[in-house]
Formats: sequence, C-alpha cells, structure tokens
Amino acid sequence: MRAADVIGTLPGQVPRRPGHGWWPYLAPIFSFLALVEVGRRASPALAPVFAVAKVLVPFAVLLYHARRNGYPELRGLETSAKDLALDVLVGVAGALLWIAPYLWIASARPEPDAAFDPQQLGASREWLALSLRAFGFAVVTPFAEELFVRGWLARYVDVFDRSDDFRDVPIGRYSFRSFATVVIFFTLSHQPWEWPVAIVWIVATQLWFYRRRHLLPLVLVHAVSNLSIFLFVLLANGRLTDADGSPLSLWFFL
Repeated sequence: MRAADVIGTLPGQVPRRPGHGWWPYLAPIFSFLALVEVGRRASPALAPVFAVAKVLVPFAVLLYHARRNGYPELRGLETSAKDLALDVLVGVAGALLWIAPYLWIASARPEPDAAFDPQQLGASREWLALSLRAFGFAVVTPFAEELFVRGWLARYVDVFDRSDDFRDVPIGRYSFRSFATVVIFFTLSHQPWEWPVAIVWIVATQLWFYRRRHLLPLVLVHAVSNLSIFLFVLLANGRLTDADGSPLSLWFFL
C-alpha cells in the first residue's frame, strides 16, 4: 500500500481508505433517477431520447466505475454449479411471486397509463424499444440496484453513526438495522401497487443473500427475476384473458 493511501493511521489501526467511496454505488442509480425526473418535465418530442438515455447512461456509469475497480464486491466468487442453479431457481420463483397475484386480482393492477409502451420509439422501432427495455431490465437494473441497496445502503446504515468505513463491513452480514432498512427502502422505491409483492420478494432474497454472502449471486437472482417477467410478458401478452373474457394486457409489469 502506498503511503498516500494511509490517512491518519496510528500503530495498530486498520489503514483508512481515502474518500468516502460512495460514488460507484450511488452514481448509476441516481443518474437513472435524474433522467426519469428530467424526462417527465421535458417535451414529449424528447421522450425517445430519454427512453434510450435511461438505459445507456447508467450502464456507461457502471462501466466507468467497474474499469476503475470500483466494485470489489463483484470479484472473488467461489461457488458451485449447484448453487448457481439454485440462484436461477430463486430468481424464477421471485418472478412467479411478482406475477401471480396480478393475474388473478384485477383490482390490484395499476391504471393502463402506467404500462410500458413498446411503441414509444415509433411503431417501426418496437424491436428497439423492447431490446432496450430487456437490456435495462435484465442487466442495468440488477447491477445498479444491487450495488446501491445491498452493496452500499445495507453496509452504510450500520456505520453512519460512527466513524467507520462502510467498505469494512462484510458483504451479507446480518443486522436488524440493515435488514429493516433494505426491506423498507426497496419496497418504497417501487410503485404502491407493487408493494405487496415487493416486500415479500426483498425479504426472501435478503435471506438468500445471508446464505450466499456475495453480491454477484444476488445480481443473478435479480436479473433472472426481471428477465423471467420480461419473457412472460412477451409470450403471454394478449393471450391470457380477463374475467370478462377480454385479452389481458401485461405491459404494466414492465
């Protein structure tokens, strides 16, 4: 370690890293949220621009910090094919949990104007809108959310009232404070109609996190859940019927 990396260290103390180290975890998700808010206030003519930017900008921020070794939590995974298969099964089960109630309980579904519009880039570019949505849903969102929620928030909340560095908190360490914070934040960060399934999903995956004790398996779980929902919507949209026999639009899941 270089002398410049050891700041205010006394004999017997653990060397303290320079800076607070927040930006790799906060920048991807907050760049997305900023684009969402600006996009809501922008001219409707710019909607396609923001639809693309909301995916590519956070992805570029993730790549930038990854190239600068900003995510040590994603390295060093030692696992078996069995455990990876279980991660995938947990992800698929999470998707089923998220989907099932809204297929049977019509009153729980959101208003139609809250649904994803696959023609937002134009009717001839529906394939592009779906491709961007799939990439954002199954790649960008899992990395951005897991790095922020379980990589930063869960650890920071355990040390914010002390002078400790959140990076010294082991990944996947249980405390009631961090568990409750993650559950509450994740649930409230979703739309109110999603809260019943969001709270069950985050509790179940947080328990799985304590078993796996590494962030990458949870990125995989999250990605599989999102991709499973996406594929279900593509395959089943318009093919299922509502109680009155009318075709059921499933775009609200995306």
